[in-house]
Amino acid sequence: MRSIKQIKDIKGKRVLLRVDYNVPVKDGVVADDFRIKKSLPTINLLQKKGAKIILISHLGKGGDSLLPVAKVLNKYLKIEFIPEILGENVSNKIKEMKNGDVIMLENLRNDIGEKESDKIFALNLTKLADIYVNEAFSVSHREDASIVLLPKLLPSYAGLQFLAEVENLSKALEKPKHPFLFILGGAKFSTKIPLIEKYLKVADLVFVGGALVNNLLKAKGYEVGKSLVDDVPYEFDKILKNKKLFLLTDVIVEYDGGFTNKKIEDVAKHDVIVDIGKDTTLLLSELVKKSKLIIWNGPLGKYESSKDNATTTVLESIAKAKNESILGGGDLVSFIKDEKGFSFVSTGGGATIQFLAEGTLPGIKALQ
Repeated sequence: MRSIKQIKDIKGKRVLLRVDYNVPVKDGVVADDFRIKKSLPTINLLQKKGAKIILISHLGKGGDSLLPVAKVLNKYLKIEFIPEILGENVSNKIKEMKNGDVIMLENLRNDIGEKESDKIFALNLTKLADIYVNEAFSVSHREDASIVLLPKLLPSYAGLQFLAEVENLSKALEKPKHPFLFILGGAKFSTKIPLIEKYLKVADLVFVGGALVNNLLKAKGYEVGKSLVDDVPYEFDKILKNKKLFLLTDVIVEYDGGFTNKKIEDVAKHDVIVDIGKDTTLLLSELVKKSKLIIWNGPLGKYESSKDNATTTVLESIAKAKNESILGGGDLVSFIKDEKGFSFVSTGGGATIQFLAEGTLPGIKALQ
């Protein structure tokens, strides 16, 4: 992939910059601007080189406005929001742009052509710009028009964060450091089975937490009560027999509005498992100290149900250790207040999972 740093003459050029501002919005207010901030270095670089920057993104499944996102972005740099994607008004606004100006167009998914990867929609977008830049790694596992078609129709480059994502996540695939600890959390087991299978071969130790572990406990014959499980028709014996799998020994359960720590063999039918237990958390924190590489995707528990959660505790252990750590997954990122203690924090959720499993994404292939 070509980096935006390789663009020799960009002054006065119109750049269609695909960002991923699909951020949580509650009551018209952006709840987490992590992805927005991660796009700023690329925008700033393009501004310094005198480009005219046209931001395009999606939000939700369609029907929502990017106006709340534009308001947050205006805290960091001056932009103009255009509540349309295409049309005469958009074309006129772009003609009026000066070098270094930034405008943001409306939610791409408000046009059905985005999700359907419609060629006519993509061609109409190309008329707005001279160059395309993908700075949306976190949505590059989708085959949307702005991800896979635009790179074929315009001179195309990868943004700074996009390149950093590929470079850092590739460390799990290309000669990883050992001991290598792979931590996997979250809720949907079916999407993460390939990761578990792959990293039981690649890593030295694989720890499974979150609701994912409920499936393993149930398959092993333990009671999981009313805990969340993924109805997956899958044979777990091969995973459970693998000596690299580190299975927890205790859990935090919720019952009658309260929380208590229980050994996995003591979980009752009325219990709901919400987090990994204190003994397991302590052991995992010790393993962190001994590892040279830690890759972690997804939280370890249903954190909103417990004030004293394992995810925060293990994150603190990683931050204190002097090892290489790569973290990803939207819910996990929400725990991180300061990135200084970690080697790299990924913006991706599903994209990170797919890249770690397959080593590439549709958005990467489109840029090559």
